[in-house]
This record gives sequence, structure tokens and C-alpha cells, in this order.
Amino acid sequence: MSQSVHLFFSHSETTKSPLESSLRQLKCHFTWNLVKGEKSLDDFEDRVCNQIEFQNREFKATMCNIIAYIKHLRGQNEAALEYLQQAEEWIQQEHTDQAEIRSLVTWGNYAWVYYHLGRLSEAQTYVDKVKQVCEKFSNPYSIECPQLDCEEGWTRLKCGRRQNERAKVCFEKALEEKPHDPEFSSGLAIASYRLDDRPEPQNPTDTLRQAIRLNPNNQYVKVLLAQKLQKMNEEDEGERLVEEALEKAPNATDVLRGAAKLYQSKGAFDKAIELLRKALDCMPHNAYLHYHIGCSYRAKVLQTLYDVEENDMNGKREKLQELIEQSVDHLKIADENSGKFSRVCSYLASLYVLADQYEEAEYYFQKEFSRELTPVAKQVLHLRYGNFQLFQMKCEDKAIHHFIEGVKINQESKEKEKIKSKLQKIAKNRLSKNAADSKALHLLAFLQELNRELQSADENSEQALGSLVSSASLAEE
Repeated sequence: MSQSVHLFFSHSETTKSPLESSLRQLKCHFTWNLVKGEKSLDDFEDRVCNQIEFQNREFKATMCNIIAYIKHLRGQNEAALEYLQQAEEWIQQEHTDQAEIRSLVTWGNYAWVYYHLGRLSEAQTYVDKVKQVCEKFSNPYSIECPQLDCEEGWTRLKCGRRQNERAKVCFEKALEEKPHDPEFSSGLAIASYRLDDRPEPQNPTDTLRQAIRLNPNNQYVKVLLAQKLQKMNEEDEGERLVEEALEKAPNATDVLRGAAKLYQSKGAFDKAIELLRKALDCMPHNAYLHYHIGCSYRAKVLQTLYDVEENDMNGKREKLQELIEQSVDHLKIADENSGKFSRVCSYLASLYVLADQYEEAEYYFQKEFSRELTPVAKQVLHLRYGNFQLFQMKCEDKAIHHFIEGVKINQESKEKEKIKSKLQKIAKNRLSKNAADSKALHLLAFLQELNRELQSADENSEQALGSLVSSASLAEE
């Protein structure tokens, strides 16, 4: 990880104290290995706090505990204590009848933070509090309890994709003890839904329906089922579920975000924007909401360009300009607040091209080139920037350079085929004017050699080229 993260003890392993041994037995964030495999603490925190859905009231204690752990990893242990205090307060409000058991994770985190602060007597106090509750269940420090498995499950779900499989196991274990518990069932349904894109799909439809039967008030699970039904072409039931969820939880950010995703998939961008803006009222600085609002406006820009014939564009230009401005405003906020969105600068550059603001377009194209991109994203960028040089800047040589750079990337995609077609047309156009054009002849020779290499690779491979990764871009500008 990019930051130094001290998860364990500063003392020698050979001189463990009884306190250290007790700490290792606690079930809490310090023993769950949540940051294993993470590239950076910044990415981890961004995902936990901004990307993953269900930010609502019932998960406040879970969130406070995770943020406390992150604060510790950053060396901010006093701030960690403040978040643990908030977690305790939320548990008292939301789980009055189960406050002791629900507080075990928080108390374990308290013990660890005090230990790292060198306040060992206070660390021992929280270890003893955990011990007193656990002794009721004949285990000194680590209680086998479905509520603890459930809390670990929610925590892992908040930490992102790497933790989904383990989260599913936690909820399954909890349900073994209480097979009809609404909360445990909802957790399992969400974990199964998130694992459905794995090579071995989970087919979470039945699990989602079971969760709704046990907890009809969980509106977020209804939205997830609606999204799944949409993929199965059962949109009528999905539409009904989303409308019901929005009616019963009109201000729940997880419901709003999930419903917006469904409407985006349907091409109902106005409705998606309406819902995302409503969520933005609750989370005004959330970069991901700004990003998806910006993308929805961008989709409306492209929709307008496709729908309007060229001779009718004058009547639509003002509306188009307004859509471009809205998209740019939100995408710029997303980029400034996060800087982690794939292609956002490419989107901004293309929008500025449409607005005839070429200096701004050049700035965002170069900003995108400076980022670490996937092979397909690089191809998309070279295609778009090549088009910009060819059509707006009237610089064919630069366009050719970027088209060649894009087509040299060893990744089959729609964009690569488009780039090859562009180069073919440029070469033929140049040859129509001058049959001895050396650049055009070199281009054709380059493309022929590329095709020979492709055929050779295809003959020696059992994978068809058509199954390789295709672009995730909305459209080519």
C-alpha cells in the first residue's frame, strides 16, 4: 500500500503480553484483515465512503467503525476514538435491546486503538468488557454469535469487491443459527447479487425474493431485484418494485442510487438525473453522484445528436449547449473531488469539442493521456484525440500518429477496428490525389502487416477474436 499501515504490534513477537494475546482473539476490524490486497489507503477509503451503496441510517454504526479503523491506519488514533464513540451512540439508538452484543466489535476496536496509543489500562478495560459478555457464552474473548457474523458481513460488503465472497460466508453462517432472520437474509441477498458477475453466477433472484419476504421494508433489496429482473427481460415486475421502493423510501440514498442505475440502463436519463439529484441533496460532495449525473447528461447530448437531423440542428443548438454545460459541470466536480474515474477527462474533452472550446478540449485530452489506462481505454483515447486532430484541428499528420498508436495496442476491440478503418480511408483518400504518396503507401503496408500478424495469431489460438474485450464507451464522438 502507498501508505505505511501498522496493523499489529510494535513489541517483539517473542515477548507477547497477556493483553496482546487477548487483542488477537477479538473479532473486530483489526483482526479481519480488511485492507489485504489494497493498492492504497486512499482508494480503500474512497470506496468505503463514496462508492459503495447503503449509506443510510441503519448502517451508521458500521460506517463509524470502518472510518475509525481507517483513521487508525492513518495514524490518527484520537480521531478514531471519536468515531468509535459515535458508533456506540448509534448502536444505543438502533439496537437498544441488543446493545451489548452489537457493541462487541466497537469495544474490540476501542481496545486496539488504546493499545496503539500506549494507554494499556484503558485497552485492558475494553478487553474486559468484551470478556464479560463473551463469558456468558463460554468463550473468553471470541464469541460465536450470528449478530457478530452479520456485523462482519456488513463491514466486508462496505469494503468492496474483494470482500464480497467472505461477506456471503458470514451471512450464511449467521443464517445457520437464525434461518429466518430478516437482516441476515438481506445481507446474504446483497452479497449474492454482487457476486452474480463472477464466472460462476450466483443467480440471486430467489435469495433476493426470500429477503423481501422476510423483510418487506428493505427497499434497497427490492431495487436490486428490479435490476436483476431487468437483465432477465422481466421489466414490468422490476418497474413495480422500483416504484414501490421509491414511494416507501423516497429519501434513502441507496434506493435512489440503485433506482437511478436501473433508469440509466433503460435510457430514461431524465428520471435517472432526477433521482441522482435527490440523492445529491443528502450527499452534496459525493463525487460518484456527480459523475453519474454528468454521464446521464452526456448520454442526453449523444441522444440529441443522434435524433436530430443536421438541417434541424439550429433549432436544437441552444438545448444541446445547455446539456453540454450541465454534463461538464458535474463531470468536472467528479474529477476534482476524486480523480479516480476512468475516461472522465476524455468525456470532458469530447464535450468541449462539441462546444467548440478547443483549448479546454486539448487540456483534458492531455490530462487523460497522463493517467494510467487500460488497453481499451487507451485505444478509445487515441481514437477520440485522432478525430479531434483530424476534424477540428485539421492536422492529419497528428491524427495519423494517434491512430497508429491506438492500433498498435495489443487488444482487439471495436475501437481498434474503427481506427483501422480510419487509417484505410485516409490512405485511400491520399492515394486518390497522388498515387505515389509515400505516407499513404506506408499506411497500407502497415495495415496489411497488422492483418497478417492477426491472422497468424488467430490460427495459433483457440480463442476467437470476437470474444475479446469490447469498449465500454457510450459512443465515438
